[in-house]
Amino acid sequence: MKKMFFRISGVALCGAVLVLGNGCAMFRASTAEVDVNQKQHMTADYDFTDMRLITQGLVDDLLGSNFLKKHAEPQVMMISGVQNRTQQYADMKNLTDRMRTLLLQSGKVRFINETRRADLLKEQGYQVANATPESQVNVGKQLGAKYMVSGSFTQMTDTSPKQVRVSKQEVNYYKLTFEVTDLETSEIVWTQEKEFARRASIPLIGW
Repeated sequence: MKKMFFRISGVALCGAVLVLGNGCAMFRASTAEVDVNQKQHMTADYDFTDMRLITQGLVDDLLGSNFLKKHAEPQVMMISGVQNRTQQYADMKNLTDRMRTLLLQSGKVRFINETRRADLLKEQGYQVANATPESQVNVGKQLGAKYMVSGSFTQMTDTSPKQVRVSKQEVNYYKLTFEVTDLETSEIVWTQEKEFARRASIPLIGW
C-alpha cells in the first residue's frame, strides 16, 4: 500500500512539475511573424484581414467595370472619404489609402492629392516669393478631378438572449458601400457593396 501511495505521489509530483513548467512558459513574452495574406480572425470584429479582402474585392470590381472600360484614358479621381457608421473604431483612411494604392498601380486611374492641398498652395506661394523663375513650378497647372470616390461602412450586431449558458454567441454583420460620382453632373456612375458576417463564442468566465 505504501509503495502504491509513493508511486501515485511521484506521478502527481511529476505532473505538477510539468504543469508549473508549462505555466511559467505561458507567462513569458514572445513575438512571431504573421503572414498578412493569411486569413485569420481573433474576434467577430472587423480587422486587418477584412480590410485587405474587401478593398481588393472593390478594386477588382471597379477595374473590371463598364464604367472604366469605356474610357480610353485613365480617369482623374479624388477620395472624399468613407463614413464609419459601425459600433467600433475603424481606420477608414487606411482603407481608402489601400484602395488608392491598388488603383494607381493598375495604371487605369489617376488621383489628385486632395488631403495635401493646403501644403501644395503653401509651397507654391513660397516658390513664387523666393525661388528663381527657372526652378519655380507653374502655378495654376493643378489637375481637376473628374470623379469623386466616397462610401460608408455599416454594422449590425446580434447576440444570444439571456439564459443559463457558459458562453455568449455574437454575430457581427458588416457592409462597405463604395460609389463614384461625376463631379460635373453629380451622377453616381458606379457603385458596389461588399459584405461579410462573423460569429464568435465569448466565454462568460475567463482570463
